[in-house]
Amino acid sequence: MLPTPRADLKPNTFEYETIPLVKPTGFREYDARWVLEKEINLLGIQALGLGLGTYVQEIGVKPRIVVGHDFRSYSLSVKQALIVGLLQAGCEVLDIGLSVSPMAYFAQFALDAPCVAMVTASHNENGWTGVKMGAQAPLTFGPDEMGRLKQIVLGAEGVARPGGRLEQVENFAARYLDEVSQARVSRPLKVVAACGNGTAGAFAPEALRRMGVEVIEMDCTLDNTFPKYNPNPEDHAMLKEMAKAVKEHGADVALGFDGDGDRCGVVDDEGEEIFADKIGLMLARDLSALHPNATFVVDVKSTGLYATDPVLHANGAKTVYWKTGHSYIKRKTAELGALAGFEKSGHFFFNPPIGRGYDDGVVAAAAVLQMLDRNPGKKLSDLKKALPVAWTSLTMSPHCDDERKYGVVEDVVREYQDFAAAGGTILGRKIQEVITVNGVRVALEDGSWVLVRASSNKPELVVVVESAKSEDDMRALFRDEVKPRLARRAEVGAYNQEI
Repeated sequence: MLPTPRADLKPNTFEYETIPLVKPTGFREYDARWVLEKEINLLGIQALGLGLGTYVQEIGVKPRIVVGHDFRSYSLSVKQALIVGLLQAGCEVLDIGLSVSPMAYFAQFALDAPCVAMVTASHNENGWTGVKMGAQAPLTFGPDEMGRLKQIVLGAEGVARPGGRLEQVENFAARYLDEVSQARVSRPLKVVAACGNGTAGAFAPEALRRMGVEVIEMDCTLDNTFPKYNPNPEDHAMLKEMAKAVKEHGADVALGFDGDGDRCGVVDDEGEEIFADKIGLMLARDLSALHPNATFVVDVKSTGLYATDPVLHANGAKTVYWKTGHSYIKRKTAELGALAGFEKSGHFFFNPPIGRGYDDGVVAAAAVLQMLDRNPGKKLSDLKKALPVAWTSLTMSPHCDDERKYGVVEDVVREYQDFAAAGGTILGRKIQEVITVNGVRVALEDGSWVLVRASSNKPELVVVVESAKSEDDMRALFRDEVKPRLARRAEVGAYNQEI
């Protein structure tokens, strides 16, 4: 058995090579992420595999698990260490090789495997590693599961069992491509496929071609150094390059995929980025006409327009706002039997008949293309301009240590609650409601709002603002309200990007 993990080991020491290094903060709300070598070593990854296999056995689920890995220089080694631990725990391991996360989720259905462990750090910078896990397709772990897994791993409660078996599943990517390319597009469309040199570059362009569109590849060659920018279609750097490509090629749309292919970002035919919550609203309008009285789930970072949109009201649609995070939205979408769930970060969840309930960037891309197919004569920019007007910021993330970020957010929540109770105003507007389902979303009397929450997967806070008045007002909500409020706290550092 492995020794009890520690959090204070240093590389190039005897202890580092003989004891698992596992920093407790790597167990996050709905997946696990660490900086490799500084916060976890390969023995720590092995301990994670043993703990995961033990947990699966503990909850009575068949210990048959799909594993895959993304295209980082160290991900294969991490996956192999994870597999060793899973085998120790007596699991039947189905290794699908290099893959995007939704390929691993699909494999749970295709290979009759209840469990999944996908080695990926998604869009995090190089140096990060992590694992997305689940034991009930299409759901992934949430706080309860992650809490028990953390207890097992850090407490060295993993139990070795006989019966471990490894199967290498050959060419599973072909089955995945057959699955996701069933969507067909009859309208001639020129599409930029932007992959940021991440794993999706091996699969997304081919899937889009099979749907019947002309594909212009942008940064689709796999390069784990990410030479231009991290593959994150929510970041300005990638969106700017997507816009440039649309204009250069006269494309109808640019579709951007993150490092592990479970998110999709969109730039329209005019080279304007459309944040995923607005794309979700466009899709909800389109789909609710085909499926009257449908329910949609959106995260608290998303535009308030869902609650007031006249088209959704006319189609009998219902919208539920819920906690940010792919595991939360996925679970709530399944729980409510919603047609779809949308997250501002670019996770889209479609239940049957559109999808299988998990987040897949290619399936989301297909939904956007089929929406265009059902609206002949209209460009994506036309559909965007038909939406009610609101000015929403990009997602901004100031640094805040994992050990401190939740305490900072709790303090901000209390401060806003007290401020509202005292009749405080923000830029001359009364506070209508303080929503605390996930951090704090402060809704103002004119429909504008500001949000502060803790990131679930990085040592950061998350800030989003939306104005019902103007772009200048949206900037002022950040510049004159949220930024100075957070700046009063020494724990809050530099932002990754600002409006």
